[in-house]
Amino acid sequence: MPIEHHDLLSELPEFKEQIHELKVGNAHFRKLFDEYHDLTKDVENMESEQKPVATEVEEAAKLRRLKLKDEMFAMLKKA
Repeated sequence: MPIEHHDLLSELPEFKEQIHELKVGNAHFRKLFDEYHDLTKDVENMESEQKPVATEVEEAAKLRRLKLKDEMFAMLKKA
């Protein structure tokens, strides 16, 4: 099964400019963005079994990534 890529620009292409502006001008957004990016890389490694983990660990990582995305999405809608 192919691994889906969930980088933020692929997930929310309509917010490309706002993502850039917030990454540069908002330290909290930048921190969330970096964590999301790192977590996405980890999840992709788990899904491809490059980093084998228990299903619960993978699901917890995906849930954390979703919460980060939701928080950033709310910030992007306000921008």
